[in-house]
Amino acid sequence: MTLDPVAKVLMDAMDQAFPRVETMTGAEARAHVTRMVASLAIDPEPVARVENRSVPGPDGPVPVRFYWPEDPARAPLPALVYFHGGGWVICDLDTHDATCRAITNGAGCVVVSVDYRLAPEHKFPAAAEDAYAATLWVAANASDIGVDATRIAVGGDSAGGNLTAAVALMARDRAAPEIVFQLMLYPVTDVTSLDTPSYRDNGVGYFLTTASMDWYRPQYLSDLSEASHPYASPLRAADLTGLPPALVITAEHDPLRDEGEAYAARLRDAGVPATVTRYDGVFHGFFALGILLDAAKQAHEESYAALREAFTL
Repeated sequence: MTLDPVAKVLMDAMDQAFPRVETMTGAEARAHVTRMVASLAIDPEPVARVENRSVPGPDGPVPVRFYWPEDPARAPLPALVYFHGGGWVICDLDTHDATCRAITNGAGCVVVSVDYRLAPEHKFPAAAEDAYAATLWVAANASDIGVDATRIAVGGDSAGGNLTAAVALMARDRAAPEIVFQLMLYPVTDVTSLDTPSYRDNGVGYFLTTASMDWYRPQYLSDLSEASHPYASPLRAADLTGLPPALVITAEHDPLRDEGEAYAARLRDAGVPATVTRYDGVFHGFFALGILLDAAKQAHEESYAALREAFTL
């Protein structure tokens, strides 16, 4: 299927605004994104409450942002611990504020957005360890924040989807915390290779490029030998049994499409309930386009429904 005409217009606008990271340092790319977000005059979706805090991490405090839904059910509420995308190098709490607001209202849960340490200043596994520490803290302090410790999910987009899978593996391997669901939006699941059919078909001209992924990898990893570690490339994990149910959302015109779908298939092969939905005619990052794109609206509704179902089991 060709690119949706509305998606094409939006993608071209994003290409104009978003940095070609492979031409910059990590700090330069982050500064560009910060300026871009500050220039957007978008009224945020109202929620009941937003609070910035920090939680203990493995190497100092980890900033987090809590969102409480505008029309909550009776407390304690379920929670989604959310990890933003950005190739482990760029983006932050502000870039994903709109997404987190939408999810907290749509799924009726507390969302905890995690500002994990970024590469290249902080190499693998810093981001994964921060993400895990924040998830563990939410579970351990659930009653203090009005959260039900038995209804905690993890989720994220792109590199945040990678961290979602990593945290689920870490929680299983370390026997805590209990996670009931994982939501992965066009996740990175394999950094050992950038050579799949979806890379070959979509690696140029569809917002996320092979060149940018080839730049992100060495920013995050100290050495490419780390790429096969299961917390860096969850698809390469030897054992995926015992993981929480998952929804994996992919985009047709995305270099990461095949590895996301392969991860869902491996989860199913391991006996883990996993749904994968490919949205045709759209590109990497489409979920963030909210009400501007029909596919994004559908993906939001699918994600909310999956979370609500997981939280009621």
